[in-house]
Amino acid sequence: MTRPRLPDPPPMRTNDVRIAAAGTAAWAVALVVLLIVRLPSGDRWWLWVCVAGIAIGLFGMWYTPRLQAGRARQEERAAAERGTDAERGTKAG
Repeated sequence: MTRPRLPDPPPMRTNDVRIAAAGTAAWAVALVVLLIVRLPSGDRWWLWVCVAGIAIGLFGMWYTPRLQAGRARQEERAAAERGTDAERGTKAG
């Protein structure tokens, strides 16, 4: 005999913009360190890796709130549709 499955826990709330900001700051620190160290000309591509990390982090900080707002709107629409469907079911019955 199997035990009944427990319900899934609610999604964990996190501050994703803060996480992106921390990663962006880490790439910025790495860039400053590499600029101070003065890499040989053959290893200068590491500077561009840091610049790319900073650019991606800035994009993430810009995009994440928009993504979360879109998901919240979609969830509200789905909840409203479920409520409308429930109302139709009670009126029909």
